Amino acid sequence: MTSDGVVAGEAIRAAWDSYRILEQRTPDVERGQAQQRVQAAMDTYGRDEVSRGAVFLVGVLTAHISGRQENIQEEDRLDPIGDLIPAVIRRLPGFELADPAQVPMVTGVLMAAAMGMDTVAWRDGFGTISPKEALVHNFVLWLLADLFDALVEKPGATDQLMQTTFESLSTEPG
Repeated sequence: MTSDGVVAGEAIRAAWDSYRILEQRTPDVERGQAQQRVQAAMDTYGRDEVSRGAVFLVGVLTAHISGRQENIQEEDRLDPIGDLIPAVIRRLPGFELADPAQVPMVTGVLMAAAMGMDTVAWRDGFGTISPKEALVHNFVLWLLADLFDALVEKPGATDQLMQTTFESLSTEPG
């Protein structure tokens, strides 16, 4: 965590890299690079900070999915609380390593995001993120990316958007 409580950018990038490790479409070379970036971020910032990065990205993607529906007919819109959260939570058992005991906390993070709250600040109120919980946040991140890709009918759209964002951030003058 930076001195002002903000999640470090490299930890957020590493959290997205955790998605890229899970994603089957990620080429092997890029998956290996993602694994190296995750390990480097954990070595530098700690596992908890990378986990906080995943919580941050869950909030960003939830808001992005909720906000991307302005051109969709009212009856086809995805309600964040009534549709999005249940759709994600129902698919978690498909991940063999998803600990069911972590579902209430990740559901809380999704609810906080759907309500427009700062997901990191909300989650920080409950203490350190356990490794089992961190893994489930990574699964939720993957599920949100998969949902967004399906909504825009373009596999890999979320990853492309995130990679472009990270590239633009790395080229901005600091």
